[in-house]
Amino acid sequence: MSGIYIHIPFCKQACHYCNFHFSTSLHYREELVQAIAGEMAMAATSDFIERAPVQTVYFGGGTPSLLPAADIDFLLKKVRECYPLATDAEITLEANPDDLNSEKLEAWKLSGINRLSIGVQSFFESDLLWMNRAHNAAQARSGLELALQYFNNITMDLIYGVPGLNNERWKQNVVTALEAGVPHLSCYALTVEPRTPLDKMVRKHIKEDVSGEVQSEQFLLLMDWLQAAGYEHYEISNFAKPGFRSRHNSAYWKGTPYYGFGPAAHSYNQVIRRWNVANNQQYIRAINSGHIPYEEEVLTPAQQQNEYVMIALRTSEGIKLKQLDGPAKQRILEQAGIYAERGLLIIDETGIRLTREGKLFADGIAADLFVTA
Repeated sequence: MSGIYIHIPFCKQACHYCNFHFSTSLHYREELVQAIAGEMAMAATSDFIERAPVQTVYFGGGTPSLLPAADIDFLLKKVRECYPLATDAEITLEANPDDLNSEKLEAWKLSGINRLSIGVQSFFESDLLWMNRAHNAAQARSGLELALQYFNNITMDLIYGVPGLNNERWKQNVVTALEAGVPHLSCYALTVEPRTPLDKMVRKHIKEDVSGEVQSEQFLLLMDWLQAAGYEHYEISNFAKPGFRSRHNSAYWKGTPYYGFGPAAHSYNQVIRRWNVANNQQYIRAINSGHIPYEEEVLTPAQQQNEYVMIALRTSEGIKLKQLDGPAKQRILEQAGIYAERGLLIIDETGIRLTREGKLFADGIAADLFVTA
């Protein structure tokens, strides 16, 4: 088995752009942590995924750093109790800068956490207020500096394309991360997701909508800056110093099986995708009654092929021709040839990859390469 994802659905407050499942109330924290442990135990007795050493564990959310360190330790002990954990497993915890202190960082390290993902987003106060982040600019800097005293394997999130974030300030955000010595960056274009507070505010003209032109320009600048700084652009949104790629996310992009535990978490065995109910109380009640509250989808061969195309095209390795079926391979190559002529794709004997400019259109190109059942 590739990895385990543990969804911690709690946040101090709602970021305006976020569409992940979370609650701003910690009222059911203890019950939920126990329920996640219960789900792990139940899943360990199933044959959904072939039993093999777990290579990665990822605490995501929500905001896992909100939990007491004892909860993280308890859940990691439950992972080790229920599953064979590789001795060199990558164990990541997502954290917000305002939650970081020496006591927590030391406790996480003792529990086995060996990689932090810090949700900085911006080092500018105006951006953080615009996004309704819980931390301020001073905490963004001090939290990162403190974390680097305890962990050398750190990734940091930054968001570009935020209205009011000009190119000079965007560069300052990136340079601040580089000067701090952060070995991995995940950089995302601000997206107005349906049914989020930001979506409502944009439609009511309370907040300015994003500019695709500005986002494209800032993404191109980002690629140039990080290439010059020696970072590998190994996935559309992810950049790493050599040796610091995310093993957990890389496994996702390779289509390897994984378990997801907690409300709204997904599991995948290469043929079936399951997702848990996105409601904390319903999840707790179901686990306590002895069953995992999930829905599932059995992927057709065409859907499996399309998922591979969509995910692989986002990586630096691209689509491997040996992974494509006969009829589908020919159709995909013909369609990819159109984009190659426009300078957006590279096609060679090993596969199909995006060019620098092609990365601006990754999702649209992938959709055009999809095959039908």
